[in-house]
Amino acid sequence: MALGGRTSRHLSFLCLLSLAGALLHCQAAAQPAPKKLRLGIAATNVGFLPIYAAHQRGFFRDEGIDLEIILMSLAAANNAFFKGEIEYSAGLTGLAAAAVRNYPAKILFFNVAKPLQSLVSRKEIKEPRELKGKKIAGSTPGGSATILAYQALRHFGLEPGRDVTVVPIGGSGAARLAVLEQGLVDASVLSVPENIIALQRGYNELIFIGDIVTFPQNGFGTSVTQIQQQPDEVYRMVRAALRGLAKDAVISPEGVQYFVDLTRETAKIEQPISASQIVDFSFVERARRELRGAR
Repeated sequence: MALGGRTSRHLSFLCLLSLAGALLHCQAAAQPAPKKLRLGIAATNVGFLPIYAAHQRGFFRDEGIDLEIILMSLAAANNAFFKGEIEYSAGLTGLAAAAVRNYPAKILFFNVAKPLQSLVSRKEIKEPRELKGKKIAGSTPGGSATILAYQALRHFGLEPGRDVTVVPIGGSGAARLAVLEQGLVDASVLSVPENIIALQRGYNELIFIGDIVTFPQNGFGTSVTQIQQQPDEVYRMVRAALRGLAKDAVISPEGVQYFVDLTRETAKIEQPISASQIVDFSFVERARRELRGAR
């Protein structure tokens, strides 16, 4: 018995739907699954906001990357990176210290051009000279807060270790604020937002460290092996992170060299080291050109 025109059209439509569904399924199956990668990061302060924003807004997934951001101490991030347990690390001072000791690692880019930290003291300490003989909280040995504490003290004519004790405090700026509030130290190097919180609670900002040093911070890096074996992946990681920035992440060569010199000094290495031995900006420069061209 012949089918009616309407029934025939319905069957044809159902066949087309089935065919379209099959084609979409094949296309989805053909697309590679996002590559799982891990980034160790030591803090949640505002300096890392572009990376968190890029992750939250799906920029890494746009690049075919399923990124796991693992919050860990700087020491743990360094250890995990050198063991190959994470592919990328935001522990830049650790990467730089390793690079100056000839470990094959490179910093890929920085989020900020100058420190967003303040040296904040107890309520009764009003002047920097009153820190003499006192204790201030830095980060782990070789960490950025410790390096910046040294620079702030020397700016005031105080020698770390002789005039003032810099106490290593693991963890984030929240931990350094906590020891200040507990009275265990007389001052702390605090990041945004902890420095703002401290001021609201009546503590004193002795200096905003970004006003006295150009010390780029808050980015990530990887191993030279990763760069050599997975250059497209490295590029996509950098491009996704760059999309999270409101600016172009342009850091002056002088700022990078200052970062390198302070790292070398902290690591007690005497021979000069150039920035090119520690950073590889080729990926961020390429991504910057491409993103500008797409606007």
